[in-house]
Amino acid sequence: MRRPAAAAALLAGALAGTVLLTGCGGSASASGNDSGSDGKAKLSVSSPYMPRPVSDSMAAGFLTIVNKGDAEDELTSVTSDAAGSVTVHQTVGGTMREAGRLTVPAHGRLVFGSGGNHLMFDGLKHRPEQGQTVSVELHFAKSGDLRVEMPVKSATYNPATGH
Repeated sequence: MRRPAAAAALLAGALAGTVLLTGCGGSASASGNDSGSDGKAKLSVSSPYMPRPVSDSMAAGFLTIVNKGDAEDELTSVTSDAAGSVTVHQTVGGTMREAGRLTVPAHGRLVFGSGGNHLMFDGLKHRPEQGQTVSVELHFAKSGDLRVEMPVKSATYNPATGH
């Protein structure tokens, strides 16, 4: 059996089998550029979490990026010391695919929730356990970087407040 393919299939099934989260709740865990007026983005992150990975090598991550500024920005990439790579994925019509840049609209949000946009951690350096945190850095086209601490929750965690 090919372990990476099996792990990817298991993770994709877990992502597809959970409820799509909409709305936004929780408190901001990271802040970016605070100059939201004068045509600039003003980014923050809320409700970040990683379900405890079911695989030793792969994991998913979820959060909401809020933009209270007057201009859109783009999430260009994500990095983490916890994994060999972190990619941004979209699930559309039950099919998961890697996404390029994703827009964070002015006065809007970019939601990463089960069954939709999500972060895919590949090549985990160790398997995070519930109660630990995983640091990620979100890279944007205009606003610079945001460092976010993602708490590791149970594999079946479903935030009551949604995303």
